[in-house]
Amino acid sequence: MKSKYITTTLPYVNASPHIGHAYEFIQADTLARYWRLMGHEVFFNAGTDEHGQKIAQKADEAGQSRQSYVDHYAGEFRNSLEALGLSPDAFIRTTDERHMRAAQELWKRCEANGDIYKKKYKGLYCVGCESFKKDSDLVEGKCPDHQKEPEQVEEENYFFRLSKYEVYLRAYLEEEDATLPDWRRKELLIFVNEGLEDISISRERARLDWGIPVPSDDAHVMYVWFDALTNYISTLGWPNDEDGLFKKFWMEGETLQVAGKDQMRFQSLLWQAMLKSANLPRTGKIIYHGFIISGGQKMSKTIGNVISPFELVEKYGTDATRYLLLRHVHPFEDTDITWERLDEWYTANLVNGLGNLASRIMKMSETYLDEPVELTQETVPDPDVSLKMDRYEFSIAMDGIWERIGHNDALIAIKQPFAMIKSDDVDTQNEAKLIIKKLVRELNAIATELNPFMSETAEKIKQAIRENKKPENLFPRLP
Repeated sequence: MKSKYITTTLPYVNASPHIGHAYEFIQADTLARYWRLMGHEVFFNAGTDEHGQKIAQKADEAGQSRQSYVDHYAGEFRNSLEALGLSPDAFIRTTDERHMRAAQELWKRCEANGDIYKKKYKGLYCVGCESFKKDSDLVEGKCPDHQKEPEQVEEENYFFRLSKYEVYLRAYLEEEDATLPDWRRKELLIFVNEGLEDISISRERARLDWGIPVPSDDAHVMYVWFDALTNYISTLGWPNDEDGLFKKFWMEGETLQVAGKDQMRFQSLLWQAMLKSANLPRTGKIIYHGFIISGGQKMSKTIGNVISPFELVEKYGTDATRYLLLRHVHPFEDTDITWERLDEWYTANLVNGLGNLASRIMKMSETYLDEPVELTQETVPDPDVSLKMDRYEFSIAMDGIWERIGHNDALIAIKQPFAMIKSDDVDTQNEAKLIIKKLVRELNAIATELNPFMSETAEKIKQAIRENKKPENLFPRLP
């Protein structure tokens, strides 16, 4: 079995975690769990992005030191991982000393390759995106993501020769399995074919003092993206231990990054060019998900439609939250979610669906069978679920599991083994017991399929099967 590396992007810690962060975390965690169940050795990375102008401004507004400000929000993100039942192997922070040393080493290697130079520059800078914008990027003069006019910035910065890697990046993007979904890959190819410009990768310390110092020039700090992207390898011990985790998972393993669609140019272009410049292997594959919106609008504190992962877990529980996001959020496109829809999905598919099926089957088994059902190979997990997981189609894979739940509900309704077993005819009673045993085996197969998505629920069901008893209320009804 191959070693597999998976990482989320690093959320920017200028605010509390929201449902979009939760979705990306859960996507990556589910794949990590799935791969481990398949027998692979997996390294799952998550963490927080903690430098940059936006964070410096927020900390100043809050009257806090920059470090105490990011410590607070990094703690919130750590807590959200635990609340969501995540199992990362590392939680990297860009303020970690080991990460800062790695970012400086990557800078040195790119500079030694002739890919970093200094020049004066004037441009439009969006603090929210932490990036310069072209006029063509704006809508009515404003950043479409933050609805604010960019600042006019003029200064002398270091630049990275992104344009040098245009041919390399085009060839990379022409590999159909390197970027998913395919239409994102094509969008990136169009962008590259229009011509790449070199990118500013530093800020003057006089204007921004919250960042990693540029090697050999203390008057500048690194641009937040050049800093943060390095986390994908600093978390593996690079460059201090290139023969350990870094060799196993980045050099010799399969690498996968999970990111939002707003990250495409940074993850698929800048980061891959940085790696090439430093003579390091590129990322094997990047998958991009869409945004979660609410009531047709992007989530915003001003509108009041932001949904917190902590609120989700408090209301529905950890596994139900994972279910709601994995099955009802499209893996690649934008998805509209409201509390009303979440309530409907929870009640219909968990309370009245999986929860009710498990309760009915195990109540019949407990009542009418003398001992736990022997779990033979008569009923096995559906291979189509694995096929969908290999394509990162989480919602479609779960649709298959719930289709199986529906088939077993229909079997109970048609055969009515609970009525058959009360017959005076011994053959009818025996047939009813065979149907109940088949249902228990089906339930076990469903639990096996659920394992990477809802591991706690899967284990509760399997324990009930082992003990031949009705499980406790898996999904309580909403008040």
